[in-house]
Amino acid sequence: MRILKHILSVLVLGAVLWSCGSSPIKKSTEKEEAVVISNDSLEYEIIIIDVGFNYFLNSVAQPRGYYSQKYLENQNQIMVANWNFRVGNPQQYNPNLYWNSIEYFPNIDYGYEVNYMLFNYFIFAQKKYKINLRGNRSNRIN
Repeated sequence: MRILKHILSVLVLGAVLWSCGSSPIKKSTEKEEAVVISNDSLEYEIIIIDVGFNYFLNSVAQPRGYYSQKYLENQNQIMVANWNFRVGNPQQYNPNLYWNSIEYFPNIDYGYEVNYMLFNYFIFAQKKYKINLRGNRSNRIN
């Protein structure tokens, strides 16, 4: 039986023009490595390349275990839906930020670690790019 490797999300935002502006996230002068988190038993992974995410994850984000997996799953479903809506509407939302859709299915148990990393990326992105992925679909480009 052939097993296909699924990529849950590749979020590459380091080169976004917004990163040049002011940001509540500390800017690092040292080179950051990609954050790769995976669930080998399900063959899903998240790859995050965005300047400042490593710092955020290690010093700002709530520690693992702070949120339940169910909470993370619920929040991720909301934020993925809002993210993907914006990807599909490049005339309304900055296509330099929302350029890739995220495949996230509520009927799949991605495990705690994948949900934790995705959730924290969304929290990081909301702060860094001054967007709101939890509520309405604001932050349109004019």
